[in-house]
Amino acid sequence: MTTSFSHLSLAEPLARAVAEMGYESMTPIQAQAIPVVLTGKDVMGAAQTGTGKTAAFSLPLLQRLLKHENSSTSPARHPVRALVLLPTRELADQVAQQIKLYAKYTQLRSAVVFGGMDMKPQTAELKRGVEVLVATPGRLLDHIEAKNAVLNQVEYVVLDEADRMLDIGFLPDLQRILSYLPKQRTTLLFSATFSPEIKRLAGSYLQDPITIEVARSNATASTVEQHFYGVNEDDKRRALHQVLRRQGIKQAFVFVNSKLGCARLARSLDRDGLKTAALHGDKSQDERLKALDAFKKGEVDLLVCTDVAARGLDIKDVPAVFNMDIPFNAEDYVHRIGRTGRAGASGLAVSFVGGNNDARLVGEIEKLIKKKIEVEALEYDEDRPRERLNEGRRMYQQGEGRPAPRERERERTEASAEGYGRDRRAYRNHSAAPRDPFFDQPYQAPAVDAAPAWEAAAKAPARAISSNIKPKRKVAALFKAADPVTS
Repeated sequence: MTTSFSHLSLAEPLARAVAEMGYESMTPIQAQAIPVVLTGKDVMGAAQTGTGKTAAFSLPLLQRLLKHENSSTSPARHPVRALVLLPTRELADQVAQQIKLYAKYTQLRSAVVFGGMDMKPQTAELKRGVEVLVATPGRLLDHIEAKNAVLNQVEYVVLDEADRMLDIGFLPDLQRILSYLPKQRTTLLFSATFSPEIKRLAGSYLQDPITIEVARSNATASTVEQHFYGVNEDDKRRALHQVLRRQGIKQAFVFVNSKLGCARLARSLDRDGLKTAALHGDKSQDERLKALDAFKKGEVDLLVCTDVAARGLDIKDVPAVFNMDIPFNAEDYVHRIGRTGRAGASGLAVSFVGGNNDARLVGEIEKLIKKKIEVEALEYDEDRPRERLNEGRRMYQQGEGRPAPRERERERTEASAEGYGRDRRAYRNHSAAPRDPFFDQPYQAPAVDAAPAWEAAAKAPARAISSNIKPKRKVAALFKAADPVTS
């Protein structure tokens, strides 16, 4: 049963912002979590990715912080009162943007800090004072150690995508950060899954939490149509083109398992004529943000990425997700396909299975989502020969003024043959050097049968001592030895 946002007793500034953003009906996690958070109780919430967890904790926090809003310019009047921790830079930036939109008509200040960027602008913003601080754990610790962030007045702390933070090793950082916070606070933990590690974390830092679980753990969204195609490793790119063309897909996420594979695939697809951007951990933060922004604006057709983009990224109306590589971790499959079919919209998830290792990983996904997976055969359009997939690549090469690969190979062959012939002619025309007449004479046997030199050396006269022992050198004495004293 859905509930309208108008039924919530939100303050007028928040209600106006929510109405402007087009929010009408609450999702299940919002309908259950918002009233509980408004009461100030700890919450342990689990929901499928893409179901609106950000609004579920942001709106009630802002509602409770309105009592602290003021127009003072003094930083002391704007201490950090709510802290939101997230695992990735992109997710932190996205949540911070949402909170700014929710607080648009209030005087509450918010800021975001994450790594990969210069600390100076972040420091200046923190020094001016903020009520809501969104951060990744590593960069927040940098600001804490630099005395830029003081957390002794925090009333609310949110651990979003907590399972991901544990997966990538943020537990020690989380423990350090939580040690700086007041003991009396409200703690909200939101996660897509409730693993045993998450439950232990909640038992350590939450006080009598209200558990909200609106969907079965590790379930995939019912609005996402899933397909698994058996494809040879070398034909995966061809298969991607086939599905894009057949389904008429204009935009999609394309997931791979490695940074190197991500960069190579993005370059190949770009040469095939598709506008493509790569998103992986070796990209600078500025490059990552630009790639996401271009994808959101529709300037990029395919966003090829590693699992750095599998969690929490909320880009509306993405029609499809492709898994060029089956993820090593079955839970990452759930998060990957959660980039499509968000907030009730329909979506398509296509995975290419090639080889025994992929088949094993598909079996693990079956166990996780508790659904039988059928690997289908992919039929290719015969009226479009395979060579046409490289049409964009040929156009790209010709546009750069470079000859086609076969022409370049022919040029290299002709140049090599020409150089070989030139060298051969030069060798033939080269004047012969004068020869020693000794080498032109026929062989003549010696007149006397003399013993070979090595045999003569072997018959050297025997010595009293070994030939390997060097005799002592005689050295003139400076002083004559004294005669022995005779008695």
